[in-house]
Amino acid sequence: MKYILVIGDGMGDEPVPELGGKTVIEAADIPMIDRLAAEGEQFLVQTVPAGYPPGSDVANLSLLGYAPEKYYTGRAPLEAASMGVAIADDELAFRCNLVTVDFSGEQVIMRDYSAGHISSEEAGELILSIEECCGNEQICFHAGINYRHLMLIKDAPVNLKTVPPHDYTDKSVTDFYNLYLNIPVFRDLLSKVKQVLADHPVNRKRISEGKNPANFIWLWGEGKSPAMEPLSERFDLRGSLVSAVDLLKGIGVYAGLDAPDIEGATGYIDTNYEGKVEALLAAVSKDNFGVIHLEGPDEAGHRGILADKLQAVADLNNRVVSPIIEEMERRGEPFRVVVCMDHFTPLSTRTHTDWPVPVLLYDSQGTQKTSGLSYSEGNAKKAAEARGLKPVSGEDFFRYFIHGEW
Repeated sequence: MKYILVIGDGMGDEPVPELGGKTVIEAADIPMIDRLAAEGEQFLVQTVPAGYPPGSDVANLSLLGYAPEKYYTGRAPLEAASMGVAIADDELAFRCNLVTVDFSGEQVIMRDYSAGHISSEEAGELILSIEECCGNEQICFHAGINYRHLMLIKDAPVNLKTVPPHDYTDKSVTDFYNLYLNIPVFRDLLSKVKQVLADHPVNRKRISEGKNPANFIWLWGEGKSPAMEPLSERFDLRGSLVSAVDLLKGIGVYAGLDAPDIEGATGYIDTNYEGKVEALLAAVSKDNFGVIHLEGPDEAGHRGILADKLQAVADLNNRVVSPIIEEMERRGEPFRVVVCMDHFTPLSTRTHTDWPVPVLLYDSQGTQKTSGLSYSEGNAKKAAEARGLKPVSGEDFFRYFIHGEW
């Protein structure tokens, strides 16, 4: 049996007035996904346990069967694993976003959590300049992809309450900013970073082109390395996790999966879908498990762009799920496929929620539990209620996915 997990990050939504009260999934043209949902099962998974932040880190650990209550230590350590960055016992890793902020008197407003979706090439120049100016024996920076980077700090002075910048688009982050300023090492660091970025050639060029400059960094998602048993030991699964995002690739590394670099994979709607599908199919040809993660719906949700989210969901169907299913059926090997999301990212709020997510599970050998319903948030709830199923944990979901038993 081959097992395939397809994750449309953040594609769940609320009814959208511009869509006549439909959700994005209900309005998008997704015939293959709808076919799998009708011929397979639908149910709900609580990917974010009570008390945990509804981030992609927590939610995707859940989808791979790792209970956050046991394994979650923070987002940044997972990204560090993807980047090949070792975290020493006396170090704390922080996710380091390049962002656009307005400093208006005493107020700090988060204008753009991604600095206009800055390119990896531009971002690499900025992070290198920050490292050259601010790096020392205590602090170092590592460039990642687009706006997503990493900072390590030795002997971090205190526990610090941090927040993800995508939760505060066009909102004040003044109180959180002041928490950094209360700590001398962070106050000095952020002052230097502002100076480095203020007149950097990359930012001058972006401003001249009408793009948002990366005029600040935002540190969050801090943590130390988790201890995770590989999926080969837990479920006898071997394969790959295909994603453009360091966070997901890092989860794959800790889970004992390959995490290939895909040329042209951007994490948005301009990503290399075909290259990612090719890598997924190669993984399940060689081994028995493959995960493919698409960040586009989530990014569109954070930016509040309805057209992009509709396109991201349609592309998930047409350029990812359809070619995967067609090739697996051509090969003739039995397979099970799940299509789902890690969390909702509603266009109305432009941030994550901790609501149970709709999951479809299709078995090429057939099932007696067919839903007969197209895929949607509401239909998954209907199908689950018809079977008397409450939302299940990520750990229970994954065990069912692999073993076929609750």
